[in-house]
Amino acid sequence: MTKAEIIAEISNKTGLEKVDVQETVEAFFKVVKNAMIGGENVYVRGFGSFVVKQRAEKTARNISKNTAIIIPAHFVPSFKPAKIFVEKVKQGNK
Repeated sequence: MTKAEIIAEISNKTGLEKVDVQETVEAFFKVVKNAMIGGENVYVRGFGSFVVKQRAEKTARNISKNTAIIIPAHFVPSFKPAKIFVEKVKQGNK
């Protein structure tokens, strides 16, 4: 399902204009992105958590040049679904 399909679905279910729904969805994504860029986690009860994880420094190999490079420690965005959400997906995909 694409973002456009999500916007159309919400618009059909709520009766709101697609333009208004699109602005709301875009605003939600912008708030989540800005919070995570600032190092904050975002928790949506019953859905899941958008968390910032730190990856440790590690040594990697460039196979073509046969050299070792060090990848520094860095942060990556991650999503952890809520237990309720996971259970519903398991039950729904039978």
